[in-house]
Amino acid sequence: MEQVLASRSVSITELKRSPSAVLAQAGSEPVAVLNHNRPAAYLLPPHVYEAMLDRLNADLRHAIQEGIASGPAIAADDLFAELNARYAEPATKRRRNRTA
Repeated sequence: MEQVLASRSVSITELKRSPSAVLAQAGSEPVAVLNHNRPAAYLLPPHVYEAMLDRLNADLRHAIQEGIASGPAIAADDLFAELNARYAEPATKRRRNRTA
């Protein structure tokens, strides 16, 4: 069973029946929307969603800055060529796998 990542949950049927009541009862808490007792979606108050986006953007900016500060860039073609040389199956093994 999937983990429910909210302290409040509601079935899709309940949400369809009375969305305003579900939102009012939730207050500022997230709500897991369940379909056959499995999370199908999460309802978040606008300020929580905005804070999540702000955090993701800040983390992304930090990761980009770390990448820039780590040194010169490597061309994608060079990187893929190195990875193929290092990890590609030998040609004879690939031919055997295709015929199998």
